[in-house]
Amino acid sequence: MNWQVGLSRRVITPKTDVWLAGYGTKRSPEGKLHDVWVKVMVLKDSRKRSRILVTTDHQGMSKTIYKRLFERVAKEFKVERADFMLTFSHNHSGPCLQDDLVDYYPSDSLQKQRVLDYTLWMEDQVIEAVREAWHHQQPAQLFKGEGLCTFAVNRRENKEAEVPAMLESGTPLKGPVDHAVPVLAIKSPKGRLLGVLFGYACHPTTLSHNLWSGDYPGYAQAGLEKQYPGAQAMFFNTCGGDQNPLPRRTVALCEKYGKMLADAVIQQLNTTLTPVSPALTTAFAYVQLDYEEVATREKLIPIAFGSQAIQARWAKRMVKKLDDGETFSPFYEYPVQAWQIGRELLLIGIGGEAVVDYSLRFKKEYPGSWVSGYTNEMAAYIPSRRVWEEDGYEGGAHLDEYGRPAWRWAGDIEDRIAATVKKLVEETRKP
Repeated sequence: MNWQVGLSRRVITPKTDVWLAGYGTKRSPEGKLHDVWVKVMVLKDSRKRSRILVTTDHQGMSKTIYKRLFERVAKEFKVERADFMLTFSHNHSGPCLQDDLVDYYPSDSLQKQRVLDYTLWMEDQVIEAVREAWHHQQPAQLFKGEGLCTFAVNRRENKEAEVPAMLESGTPLKGPVDHAVPVLAIKSPKGRLLGVLFGYACHPTTLSHNLWSGDYPGYAQAGLEKQYPGAQAMFFNTCGGDQNPLPRRTVALCEKYGKMLADAVIQQLNTTLTPVSPALTTAFAYVQLDYEEVATREKLIPIAFGSQAIQARWAKRMVKKLDDGETFSPFYEYPVQAWQIGRELLLIGIGGEAVVDYSLRFKKEYPGSWVSGYTNEMAAYIPSRRVWEEDGYEGGAHLDEYGRPAWRWAGDIEDRIAATVKKLVEETRKP
């Protein structure tokens, strides 16, 4: 027996003036370059068990949204948590969502209500898309490949203003990158392309204006769907927490990077791909990630009345929680997931903005694996031990921007995540 695959999608471009997400300022929408989407793939293996993969063009999904969506999916389709994977591209030209970076934006009560209303409407669109894909599965074949695309730059190691001259002169850029483009092709029994899932490790921050779009992943998906009429293109961000598209800030560059990425996928689709056998085993766990120090009232009060607006909003909210009798947990429950797809492909899903070290490490430890960052929850930046020791934006004291009751992760964060991944991989590979 072959795979059974269901594909569907919904437009989720806001119809109200909910702000654009990602830069911590008021960004009222002024139009759109193209729509933003939720797309769904349901995979049923030879044992007739179905799993659900959702991709969206959002900046981040909060724990609130992930839990609510999973509860609805579990109730209607009787799936386990491990069988539902929610990914978001981290697009900064999409809408704000409930409880994601809640203190980051100078939102008033009207804007907060718009965000909530949009979030609930968006969740309905996700469920409708899942329902359609679930009930319209068809025979299919899966094939995997891996291409190459080179516009991502390690932003910790290279100054943005210097990158154009370095590229022009041929000066090597610094720092680790992951330029691989994982490609999963879904084809009909007769070989027609039904859909393609592909990934890349890079922030979708080419654009910073107030127009709706999916940034470079949106242009890549649109380009693929134009090249293959009737096929559905789905994007996941691998581990791009410390990677930027450089140079950037123009629509022309965004279109260029989208085309580069689409071309890398097309090149793979035109080569001999590896068939993926129709078996799928899944595993999921929450791992406790300790905070280095939990916020206290004594330390919060000066910040609440300080000059840093984001931190002041956060501190005031934290103080109110304490005044209301809440006790802060010393850890965050962080989602880790593994899908063993046939014998040929391992898909690892980890939450938040994982830096590129995670992808490079797990692909070395588990040959044939892909790593999806930005999966299930937008926890915060997820530094490797190397990045944590180097400090800086991705590794230092910035958890307050994500609404956590702390400033920084404990130094064993990579070890805890890696140990959980190891456990889940072993679980999916049991005879």
